[in-house]
Amino acid sequence: QVQLVESGGGLVQAGGSLRLSCAASGDTLDYYAIGWFRQAPGKQREGVSCISSRDGTTYYINSVEGRFTISRDKNTAYLQMNSLKPEDTADYFCAVIAQWKITTLQTWCIVGESDYWGQGTQVTVSS
Repeated sequence: QVQLVESGGGLVQAGGSLRLSCAASGDTLDYYAIGWFRQAPGKQREGVSCISSRDGTTYYINSVEGRFTISRDKNTAYLQMNSLKPEDTADYFCAVIAQWKITTLQTWCIVGESDYWGQGTQVTVSS
């Protein structure tokens, strides 16, 4: 059983930065792929960025490419978000899945079916 706790959300002006953290307990994340997902009011959840456990391969959706950076250490994942835009406003969730369960990182990041989810942290970007 893995427990995930996100932090780092908040209110920021457009063009600003935030760094989200996802702290894991209950098991090591060494063998899990990690993803950041978001859901804006009235919209479907979307995968923002994911990182594999094996070689650190990353995936980003087009809308955040070049602005967001995902990283991980032993039991924490991070999402550095720069040049934030109002359309980045959403609840952000981290999730993990055992690496062996996924075929490709991108597919998992798009579909989003995961083993464990955090409770989320809210990000609001004002214009």
